[in-house]
Amino acid sequence: MTLSISRTELVNWLDTYLESSRFKDYCPNGLQVEGTETVRHIVTGVTASQALLEAAVERGADTVLVHHGWFWKNEDERIRGMKKKRIAFALKHDLNLIAYHLPLDAHPEVGNNTQLARVLGFTQNRDADGRPVGIGPSNLIQTGYLDIPETLESLSLKISDRLQRSALTVGNPQQLIQRLAWCTGGAQGFMNEAIEAGVDLYLSGEASEPTFHYAQESTTAYIGAGHHATERYGVQALGEKIAEHFKLKVDFVDLYNPI
Repeated sequence: MTLSISRTELVNWLDTYLESSRFKDYCPNGLQVEGTETVRHIVTGVTASQALLEAAVERGADTVLVHHGWFWKNEDERIRGMKKKRIAFALKHDLNLIAYHLPLDAHPEVGNNTQLARVLGFTQNRDADGRPVGIGPSNLIQTGYLDIPETLESLSLKISDRLQRSALTVGNPQQLIQRLAWCTGGAQGFMNEAIEAGVDLYLSGEASEPTFHYAQESTTAYIGAGHHATERYGVQALGEKIAEHFKLKVDFVDLYNPI
């Protein structure tokens, strides 16, 4: 039997579970748009796009939970165009919009980095308390290893197969890879931290022009596996946790995004 809870209870539980107060983020975490007070059915997805909002309404959901929400730092504050359409749609259908950015990347259980390691078969380095060992700002970059080393070429093909997206790969195809660092999404700017950590490979979602040179001029290879592709798994795992804990109906909707 599907139960219901109050919006306030859900958001308070999420804030505590994800430790959102620890993070200085680029957007507000938690409740971004207030809809109905009673939550019975949640749709989860990577980004609060118009298509995801419409999918939620089609499924009869009252709440949308995402990794990429709205109201980003330095964005145009005016409510017009795409922003107006999205907000008006959410308000018209009394939808709650809840979003967690960095807290969902970093969480030791349902976080994007932990879940990506699970999908790709990486073993995470963990401390005595069982938390992932991170480096860089807010320890967002995860570190770990492959139980059995393999070539960059072989690993790239495996990642492409598991994520169903062709991975951008820079480095010697025959280089043996074992020590790893990774950070999902737009984390290519952390490449230098990975090099300084002495890993064989750094993986992120996106790449930028300098990424090529970092990989070419160091012993650390690089794989760009897609921003959307690497961040599908955290919000999905979080939704499963909510469904288990509160006995709510939760649907994950994976909308295509090649980037």
